[in-house]
Amino acid sequence: MLRLSVFTLGLLLSFSSCEKDIAIKLQPASTDLVVDASIENGQFPRVYLSSSISYFSQVDPAILARSFVHHAGVSMYDGNQTAQLKEDSVPGNNSQPMIYYYSFNAGDTGRKFVGLFNHRYDLTITVDDKTYTASTTITSINKRIDSLWWVPAPGGGDSNDVVVRARIIDPAGLGDYTRYYTRVNDGPFYPGLQSVFDDQITDGTIYSVNVDRGVDRNLTINLDNYSFFSKGDTVQIKLANIDKATYDFWRTMEYNYQSIGNPFSSPTRVISNISNGALGYFGGYAAQYTSLIIQ
Repeated sequence: MLRLSVFTLGLLLSFSSCEKDIAIKLQPASTDLVVDASIENGQFPRVYLSSSISYFSQVDPAILARSFVHHAGVSMYDGNQTAQLKEDSVPGNNSQPMIYYYSFNAGDTGRKFVGLFNHRYDLTITVDDKTYTASTTITSINKRIDSLWWVPAPGGGDSNDVVVRARIIDPAGLGDYTRYYTRVNDGPFYPGLQSVFDDQITDGTIYSVNVDRGVDRNLTINLDNYSFFSKGDTVQIKLANIDKATYDFWRTMEYNYQSIGNPFSSPTRVISNISNGALGYFGGYAAQYTSLIIQ
């Protein structure tokens, strides 16, 4: 028996000594148009256009700056008129490039409009003689926040940590999709780590739920305490009713984001509503805002 084991071990070692390095030559990745477009009630539309970056690329501010798509033809139809969106920009900082987008501004003399409840919007983008289209709807505000309050964070964490809770009213009738964001003090709005929800379970009910703090996905997230707020914070919650296409995009996008590096997760295709093979989405937001001062 010992002789057989020694022979088997030698055979395995001989096989391992015959391993050969294999170099796989990857084909150049295709460059696709990436669309991040939205329109909210009472706000001008915003359309961010960029080119996709190879999975293996080294990403730095210079590469990000070059990825923006300039001089595109961008128009939107609101059911009554078609308006041309103009390219604009906001300055970056030392670590971030200038951000370019297409929208209107208050000084525009041409046609322009803001988002309205229960309106459909059609987006048309032309880049390098290729045309891309998408449609979305700003719904009415159906699911809504009734009230906000806070309680001390559970466990033995920092005594300054608190959990924000919300009382939500979900009217009867399936199909109320929502996305939420939080803003702390004078900071920006960030979506939650899981920011979109349907009403398959909550339809027709009034329920209470924890509101996790929104996250900046460019930073490392501490899963033990990322969701907490702090005493002294002024918290603003943005809850937006969205259509099914917007929900499907963010649902699949966030699933892929959270499953990165998990060998047991199943790959999921991110569902886009942009035509002609472009990546991204065009979404409408029926937004409401509620504030809470944590004493």
